[in-house]
Amino acid sequence: MSRRGAYLILTGRNKTALEDTARMCSGEIIVADLAEPEAPAKLAEAAGRIDILVANAGLPGSGLLTDLSVSDIDRAIAVNLRSHMVLARQVIEQSRERRSGHLVFVSSLSGKTAAPRSSVYNATKFGLRGFGLALREELRSDGVGVSTIFPGFIRDAGMFADSGPIRLPRFVGTSSPEDVADAVVRAVRKNICEIDVAPFGMRVGSRFAPIAPSLSAAVQRWFGADRLVADLAAGQLNKR
Repeated sequence: MSRRGAYLILTGRNKTALEDTARMCSGEIIVADLAEPEAPAKLAEAAGRIDILVANAGLPGSGLLTDLSVSDIDRAIAVNLRSHMVLARQVIEQSRERRSGHLVFVSSLSGKTAAPRSSVYNATKFGLRGFGLALREELRSDGVGVSTIFPGFIRDAGMFADSGPIRLPRFVGTSSPEDVADAVVRAVRKNICEIDVAPFGMRVGSRFAPIAPSLSAAVQRWFGADRLVADLAAGQLNKR
């Protein structure tokens, strides 16, 4: 987006990482922890005019439900779902007044396909998909676009990469952070409702899963989904 002339406002919890990113592109940084109840609204106020919102905040929330504390559940919902809703609410009015703008929500293929040991994470990502679809219809006549991006396993950066070396089943591949970035830009430029970012087989599976969830679950068991997600949860636990 910076290469296309956008002025960026970069936000996250890690000030050093934000500063490193800001050195590569024009813009400013705002440090914020969106798990805090008032943080999303304060962030929107501090940012001022927002033409394009890319809401990418997310926490793993992986593991058996009984292994997660209530505070773990609350934090995952706050970051993965509530923060996106509040940020969108805060910027919609200014976008409506200008009759322009775009909201991009970064969900996950886990927002279309459920997996064991991911009940909380799945719930937040399924919820984000529903929110994006409904909001797109609400804003259709106001000239404001809404898109949702659904990444699969992303190498080199992000939750999957940070979980350590994970052995994926055969025929399950990864995508790059650049693939996600390209999808975000394409969604904004063409006002695309949803874009899956994953190899072909995973994209097919994500479209099949909502139609036949029981069969999809059986296929996942055959591919060893329980072991895979257990490894992911263990890696993410070590990063906390």
